[in-house]
Amino acid sequence: MFSRILIANRGEVALRIIRACKELGVETVVVYSEADKNAGYLELADQAICIGPASPAESYLNIPRIISAAEIANVEAIHPGYGFLAENAHFAEICRSCKIEFIGPTVESMRSLGDKVQARKIAKEAKIQTVPGSKDGVADEDEAVKIAAKIGYPVIIKAAAGGGGRGMRIAHNEANLRSSFRSAQSEAEVAFKDARLYIEKYIEQPRHVEVQVLADNYGNVIHLWERDCTIQRRHQKLIEETPSPAIDDKVREEICQSAVKLAKYAKYTNAGTFEFLVDKRKKFYFIEANTRIQVEHPITEMITGIDLLKWQIKIAAGEKLDIKQRNVKRIGAAIECRINAEDPEKNFTPSPGKIEFFIPAGGPNIRLDTHVYAGYTISPYYDSLVGKLIVYQSDRQQAINTMRRALDEFRIGPIKTTIPLYQEIFNHPDFIAGKVDTGFVDRL
Repeated sequence: MFSRILIANRGEVALRIIRACKELGVETVVVYSEADKNAGYLELADQAICIGPASPAESYLNIPRIISAAEIANVEAIHPGYGFLAENAHFAEICRSCKIEFIGPTVESMRSLGDKVQARKIAKEAKIQTVPGSKDGVADEDEAVKIAAKIGYPVIIKAAAGGGGRGMRIAHNEANLRSSFRSAQSEAEVAFKDARLYIEKYIEQPRHVEVQVLADNYGNVIHLWERDCTIQRRHQKLIEETPSPAIDDKVREEICQSAVKLAKYAKYTNAGTFEFLVDKRKKFYFIEANTRIQVEHPITEMITGIDLLKWQIKIAAGEKLDIKQRNVKRIGAAIECRINAEDPEKNFTPSPGKIEFFIPAGGPNIRLDTHVYAGYTISPYYDSLVGKLIVYQSDRQQAINTMRRALDEFRIGPIKTTIPLYQEIFNHPDFIAGKVDTGFVDRL
């Protein structure tokens, strides 16, 4: 086991990693920007190092500064959390070239599965069904039009290096495709410094279902069941739940085994997520892999009792998985709401500012992963996530009831949050019946 780890992230995920390390007896060094100098979790780490101004480019995305901090603190490994540099293969390569272990998959896996075009190719080689679309990156509008004519409209344009809904556009005809192609290309270049795009058939009214896997360095791969991430806004996940209410046990087993098969074929290691779209006929298609821990990992922990962060660290330290697939039990139901500092009534406008009162929900079967407190200021420089409200119960309906109570109890202000939106969703008959798709929130 490592003796000291550097956390190259901020917010609730930095705190989550600190907690996992403390329980493993591992010292922590956390880096922070000038904007985060008052973050409460800095006091919980064994050491905190300022790496620059508020701008992510000068702090949390600045590889030389992070490596310098790691060398000064004499750490053995770096945990990237999610976002920022978590899926940056170049960063992982630099870490390991500096004799610092990167807590995540191999550089090769990050480059192959982290690139959506390459991931699709690998899935096809592994005989995993993918959405019909372009085999490689699409060079220009004319090529895009030819591919769309072949697979049929509507189509969806995606950034090859993308994530979080950026560089993504839906096109219903040629004129729409040409204009969307140009704007998606520009957005991808700005967001990822990679303008490559690819095109898929747009599956109308799908469910978004992902499978969590753990893989050690000795060829052992297990799945920890699925999560349903269908409730989204502009391809950004808002609510996640497990098990998925949209699939039966036969499809559940098939989709989970497909993820394990793909992970083994790609020689994947550490924690990872394989994402699928499920159509109205319950047919599923692989769309992408996330080569990192996911924001929504807590709901998997709740139904399995397996600590994903600890296993990330243990696998990176060379430990062998001692969990057999037959021992991964799925008990009960869990739901997570991402509480964001945004105003749903004003088109989700960001709502940064000082939190003057913060009264979290509590009671049985409620977990709140957050780094904020009364007096904390939500910065305009970073993601608007305030915290993750997680509930666990014996079944989905009981979990919905508990989440309703938790949302009613949660008091935070004067900043605006997404809590009112979730209160509406958890009382909506279609959500209660499990009859939603990825366009549900946008229609609502």
